[in-house]
Amino acid sequence: QVHLVESGGGLVQAGGSLRLSCAASGTIFSINIMGWYRQAPGKQRELVARITKSGIINYADSVKGRFTISRDNAKNTIFLQMNSLKPEDTAVYYCNYWGAAMNYWGQGTQVTVSS
Repeated sequence: QVHLVESGGGLVQAGGSLRLSCAASGTIFSINIMGWYRQAPGKQRELVARITKSGIINYADSVKGRFTISRDNAKNTIFLQMNSLKPEDTAVYYCNYWGAAMNYWGQGTQVTVSS
């Protein structure tokens, strides 16, 4: 079992920045992928960014150049630095952990970008 705790969401004006954090605890496998997904009202959940334990990163095209994902393997924690935020980035952001064919989700944190 893996437990994910997210923090860092909030309300920000367009052009502003926010930093999300997600700490994983429990049975952490040596090979894993952690990432951020988001879901806006009326839309499907979508990948924002993910990072393997070895540091391989994928970003959604919509956030490339604005968002940066990183991780601290010693603390089983990932971060999402979000810059140049746009109103269309407004969504609930979910932390995700995948390891040993098991998938876990955090409770979600609201990010709201006002125009």
